[in-house]
Amino acid sequence: EPSRGYLIVVDEIAAMRKPEASIKGVNINHVRRDGVEYGAKVAVSNPYSQSIPICEISFVFKSDGREIARGTIPLPGSLKGNDTTMLDVPLKVPHSVLVSLVKDICRDWDIDYELDLGLIIDLPVFGNITIPVNQKGEIKLPTLKDFF
Repeated sequence: EPSRGYLIVVDEIAAMRKPEASIKGVNINHVRRDGVEYGAKVAVSNPYSQSIPICEISFVFKSDGREIARGTIPLPGSLKGNDTTMLDVPLKVPHSVLVSLVKDICRDWDIDYELDLGLIIDLPVFGNITIPVNQKGEIKLPTLKDFF
């Protein structure tokens, strides 16, 4: 059985203010020969006066229940103290994946997506913590004008 002191520390960690993140949108950044790069705009608020380093951002990008992109971005910067930092997370999707999505589910030239992000930050005293973020929505597929 855990000691009472241990439970108090766990309660304090659970109750402490932590940075919070939300996805503000997903848009087309670039269309290239090998695929399309979408960009997820992520707002992260830091309630502390000092900046906090971001150790890594990991993501899984899904459409129609299928994983279409996955990756990690090591050392993407830091969160400004007492402020909201906007992060742009690039999500690269190969053309072959987009073609299969178009064949399967495209009716109005957009696709339903689900994006799971994990921001790993280094909090003083507590060490690394992960801020999970999830969003579902619709994004446009590239059109011919996006290529030129």
